[in-house]
Amino acid sequence: MSLPRTLLERLSRGRVLKRHLPAKFGSVPILVSPDASLQFWRLRLESDLFEFAREFVRNGSVVWDVGANVGLFSAAAAQCAGVSGKVIAVEADIWLAALLRKTAAIQPPTSARIEVIPAAVFDAPGIATFNVAKRGRASNFLTAAGGATQTGGVRESVSVVTCTLDWLLEQRAAPDVIKIDVEGAESMVLKGAKRVLAEARPLML
Repeated sequence: MSLPRTLLERLSRGRVLKRHLPAKFGSVPILVSPDASLQFWRLRLESDLFEFAREFVRNGSVVWDVGANVGLFSAAAAQCAGVSGKVIAVEADIWLAALLRKTAAIQPPTSARIEVIPAAVFDAPGIATFNVAKRGRASNFLTAAGGATQTGGVRESVSVVTCTLDWLLEQRAAPDVIKIDVEGAESMVLKGAKRVLAEARPLML
C-alpha cells in the first residue's frame, strides 16, 4: 500500500461529509465518511446500489438494508419507496449507525422513514466480536465470518448484539426487498432467514 493512500486513510478517520444523492433521487442529503470509503472525498456519489434501488424498489415497498454502512442504498430506497414505504437499516458499526440516524433525520417528507437498528445480522441471536478494519469501515467484519483480505488489519474489536432475519420478521413488516452486504457473513445471514425466504419471498441482492 502506498504512503499517500495510508496517510489519506488516516486523515479520513472520524471525518463526516455532507453529500447528495443523484438528481434522479431528488438530490436528497446524506452524511458520509471517507473512513468508510475513500470515494466519499469526491463530491459526486456513484454506486451500483442506486440502480438496484431505482429498478426494484417501488412506491410503498418495505426494504431491509442489512449491512447498511453509510446508507447509500437506504437513502435511495427511501426515495423510491416514498412516504407509504419503510426502510430498515441494520448496521453493526455503532459509529456508522449514529451517522445513519443523522442522515435519516434530514430526509425530506417525500422519503420513506428510515429506521436504524444497531446490530449484526447472523445465524442466531447472541453476542459476537465485531472488528473495525484499519483501512476503512466498509471492510468491517465479524470474527466468526472471517472477513475480507482488504481490511489492512484490525483497528478495534468490540462486542455487538446479533439477531436473525427471522427474528426481525417477528418485529417489523415483511420485506419486499433485502440488500445484504456483510463482508463474508452472507451465508450465516441466510441460515437465519428460513421464514423470511419461505413466507416473505423478497427480492434479494
